[in-house]
Amino acid sequence: SLGREKDLQNINDVFVSCSDTLSACRLRSKMLAKQLDHVDMEIEREEEAGNVAAVSRLQAVSSRLCTELERQKELELRIALTLKENLVEMWQIKTEQGKYNILHEQLQKDEEELQMQYQKERERRIWKEKITALQAEGRRRTQEKREEEARRECEERNKKILEDAKRNHEKAVCFLRQSMARIHEKNAKEEVKAQEHMERRIQAVLSLKTSITSNRERLQTLQILNKAKALEAKKEEMKMREAILAEGGNVIREIFLHKRQQEHEKKEEAFRELQKSRKMEIVSRILQEKASIRKQEKIQSPTKAIRARVIFNCIFKTFVLSPKSWRAPSVCSLAGEGTAPQGESSENVPQDVLWESGDEDTERDKTLLVPEFPGLWSRKYDLHKVPKEEDPTRLAIRAMRKKTAEKKMEELQTGILHKQIVPGRERKGCAFHSRPSCIHFKDFDVGQIYKKKIVLTNASYSVNYCRLVGISECLKDFISVHFDPPGKVSSGMSCEFLVTFKPVKNEGLEGEVMFMAQTGSFSVPLKCTVKTCILALDKELIDFGSLVVGETISRPISLTNSGALGTTFR
Repeated sequence: SLGREKDLQNINDVFVSCSDTLSACRLRSKMLAKQLDHVDMEIEREEEAGNVAAVSRLQAVSSRLCTELERQKELELRIALTLKENLVEMWQIKTEQGKYNILHEQLQKDEEELQMQYQKERERRIWKEKITALQAEGRRRTQEKREEEARRECEERNKKILEDAKRNHEKAVCFLRQSMARIHEKNAKEEVKAQEHMERRIQAVLSLKTSITSNRERLQTLQILNKAKALEAKKEEMKMREAILAEGGNVIREIFLHKRQQEHEKKEEAFRELQKSRKMEIVSRILQEKASIRKQEKIQSPTKAIRARVIFNCIFKTFVLSPKSWRAPSVCSLAGEGTAPQGESSENVPQDVLWESGDEDTERDKTLLVPEFPGLWSRKYDLHKVPKEEDPTRLAIRAMRKKTAEKKMEELQTGILHKQIVPGRERKGCAFHSRPSCIHFKDFDVGQIYKKKIVLTNASYSVNYCRLVGISECLKDFISVHFDPPGKVSSGMSCEFLVTFKPVKNEGLEGEVMFMAQTGSFSVPLKCTVKTCILALDKELIDFGSLVVGETISRPISLTNSGALGTTFR
């Protein structure tokens, strides 16, 4: 019904406006008709006067007024048609409105009843809200009482905690004083110990100094004695030469044989000393074996103990009491370790290691005397036999080679350098190249352990040597180098060494690992850098190009942190 009333109101407004425009169009048409009559009269007057220009102008005005009049008539017809249509529609709406009036009244009654129900529901809801508000107020009061009680309990608890903390603090202070007293006492003891240790070291240094001076004096006396002996030997050699020349013999051959005889006697004496030391070692081992067998006798059965004694007796007779040349024992013969020299008399051997055995023991001894494989000592060697004379040229060549090898070794140890020269050119620069060229420990964390393997390649033209000299002084507390000298390194070949870094403080380090080669010293640089933030932009210039006034252009810029340490920026 409301929509129909609105439509009816709209139609009335349109009808009124259309009637107004229709009346305005009619007035306009009348005015145009009057103007057209006036123009026709003017045209007739001008024609009578013979004014052609005025006639043509007035005719144009007449034609314009005619077209405008026709347009006004067409507009008037359209407006009249619209008025009729609106009038018909208005009457239709009025008839429909009369039909729906009854329904509208019924709808108003229903709306009134609905409003009454809403009012009752609103009153009931207000009553419930009042009840809930009263209940909430009661709950709030009880909650406040509980919170007050909890607050009081918390205050009491805090008081107790503070009292306990005070008591604990007093106890802690007492314990701290006691511990500090113990620490001071311990430090005092350590200082006393350190002082005593320092005094002992000073005494040791002083005794070392006195021993060095005494050894120097002894060395001087020994040098004097050696010189005296050398002079005596020269005198004896001169006497021997004169005697041989007097007899008409070969002086060089006799002197050579005499020197060889002296060297042979020295070797024989050294060999006897070695035999004595080895015999004493074997006797000590046998005594240890005897003690261990005595311990095992208490645990093992009597038969096993007897058998062990028999085997031990056989070994002892074989290697200590036998006057013949000794042999290496078999691995499966259950004998002691090592080898024994030629036997001596049993006077120096203790009597508690000698045992008597029957026929069965002698039979077992025979089986144990045979070694598993023959050794060098099974061959008989005449110590007094002089070898055949060798060719003097071979002896000279052998001596020259030995001297050159010793000379090269001394030069390498003392640091004498050699130039690398090949036919046509000379090698210059570092003899060894490292890969990588710089040992760089980057972005390290304190407390971790880092290891790097470095490869050294011989870039010289010939065989070269390489040995580790050391590292820089500032790196010794943090860097350790493991390098096994490879010996001779051919040209183009490589060797490796391991560098271990144990950072203790967050601080950058810089130094080098130093080596010595046959052609000179060289070093590999070493760096340890801490974590840093490295910020960089992807653009150096922001170019917006050409733009119009009032236009907005945006360009993205990327800020990148390529370092290992985070940072803030603005």
